[in-house]
Amino acid sequence: MNAPQSAVHFRLAALRQAMQAKGLSAVIIPSADPHLSEYLPERWQGRRWLSGFLGSVGTLIVCADFAGLWVDGRYWVQAETELAGSGISLMKIGVASSPAHIDWLANKLPAGSVVAIDGEVLGLAMGRSLKGALNERHIVLRTDLDLLNLIWDQRPDLPGVAVHEHPQPFATVSRATKLAQLRGEISRLGAEWHFISTLDDIAWLFNLRGSDVSYNPVFAAHALIGPEKATLYLAAGKVSEELATKLAADGVAIADYKQAGPAVQALPAQAKLLIDPRRVTQGLLGNRANGAHCIEAINPTTLSKSIKSEAEMTHVRRTMSQDGAALCEFFSWLEQSLLDGARVTEVDIDTQITGARARRPGFVSPSFATIAGFNGNGAMPHYSANPVSQSTIVGDGLLLIDSGGQYLGGTTDITRTIAIGTPTDAQRHDFTLVLKGMIQLSLARFPLGTRSPQLDALARAPIWAASIDYNHGTGHGVGYFLNVHEGPQSISPYTAPEPHTAMLAGMITSNEPGIYRPGQWGVRTENLMLSVAAGQAGFGDFLAFETLTLCPIDRRCISTELLRKDERAWLDGYHAEVRTRLLPLVDGAARDWLMRNTDPL
Repeated sequence: MNAPQSAVHFRLAALRQAMQAKGLSAVIIPSADPHLSEYLPERWQGRRWLSGFLGSVGTLIVCADFAGLWVDGRYWVQAETELAGSGISLMKIGVASSPAHIDWLANKLPAGSVVAIDGEVLGLAMGRSLKGALNERHIVLRTDLDLLNLIWDQRPDLPGVAVHEHPQPFATVSRATKLAQLRGEISRLGAEWHFISTLDDIAWLFNLRGSDVSYNPVFAAHALIGPEKATLYLAAGKVSEELATKLAADGVAIADYKQAGPAVQALPAQAKLLIDPRRVTQGLLGNRANGAHCIEAINPTTLSKSIKSEAEMTHVRRTMSQDGAALCEFFSWLEQSLLDGARVTEVDIDTQITGARARRPGFVSPSFATIAGFNGNGAMPHYSANPVSQSTIVGDGLLLIDSGGQYLGGTTDITRTIAIGTPTDAQRHDFTLVLKGMIQLSLARFPLGTRSPQLDALARAPIWAASIDYNHGTGHGVGYFLNVHEGPQSISPYTAPEPHTAMLAGMITSNEPGIYRPGQWGVRTENLMLSVAAGQAGFGDFLAFETLTLCPIDRRCISTELLRKDERAWLDGYHAEVRTRLLPLVDGAARDWLMRNTDPL
């Protein structure tokens, strides 16, 4: 739950007092940690602690006479509610990647002002943009201060849960092989050393997993890869003697977490260091952040881990089947509970859907906090129910459920919007437009190397045709028992179509268009898809998508007259595949529900 407004007022006052003592005009508190993670260990949830806003993304700026929180359209409704009475203004930005707060600072503050941000959580690329914009207005940027340490009593320490291996047969490529392949890429790029801070890259490279971050099986660490050995920097006690011995056999040493930055700065003066400026922080690089003997490129592991092998995909497909079977069990329970007149809340949905997954082999945890929004709550793309504010599922309407699981053999992410009672014509219209968008992207065929943002318009076209749009990207990469959001591909108009965003065979990407009517209802339908080779006809290699997610789509919500022949054929074919794959894994009420909901249109 978010902090009470009295606590927010007290904390802001303490921050302003510290700012005055340091001679600061403004402080920036981003949603970031030293690894530039999306989901943060508690130690680095300072923006949440200070503001009371629970969303995963947002930038807080505090001045002597103003405080504002910059968030994109996914969080506008949520932020308006959670910031009410806090003294913090909601600052709406059009897209998630917009640097609007940088422009605001540069235009708001007078020359000679001093702005502070903790360099340990400031991405190198973002730091350059921020410094450049402020310098133009003769505003000083300080990155050597962490004011949270001065005002946050009992600030959480580094997580101490042990790290463990991703077991075979699920870890399909050895640690030694991955390190050898990485060193080949480091050399090809003209470097000798490589520094990695992104947690999923590290977990993937070393075939290790942890639980330092909610929902993502990763652990807080940095890695320095050299010509002959690699060093993992972690908090003390996280690696057992047995695991340390195995790592040492592969040329991996263990060192204290706090020594990562000094180790980078202690490299020989002429050492050629490979860094990814978007995935490492300014504070950790120290003097090397100025570019001396640094070679800048995307982390090779970011691309390598995005391309799933055939062996990994064998496990992923089995995981998708088990996940789909769990969903059949859940939806049959939900349907029967509502028919029996039982009280079902949005929190109950989270409990039941997680319980159904937990009964499936290989399940580890949810892959993110379940979004279960009934009617108006479903219009908030990142809504999170809690026992105080939850809605009861009663009456007619639409229920949007976005959920996923972490399994040893893969990561799932699925959204289904279902009818409760009788949907209105307007609701069925919105649902069908979203379905058409999802199908159009599912049917796409495109040249190998197409920049992923270019595909976004395919899903939006049927929705745009009705003069409707949605304020989030259409698709994100998904890890292999790793982060539910990973790159480098991103099917989103808010992502620049750079070379490293190209679609390649083996990538798993979500497909999730939506329509949201504030205060009324939300519709989103999401499947995960695999990029697969689709041959060529004299114009180069092409790719297509294989749908991975297996769960019926609610036909009660469809206005069938709006579907084209090929769209109807896709849906009937999809439901036939769902029935075939899931039938051996379910019985009883779940089997009956599956059969009823996979009949052709």
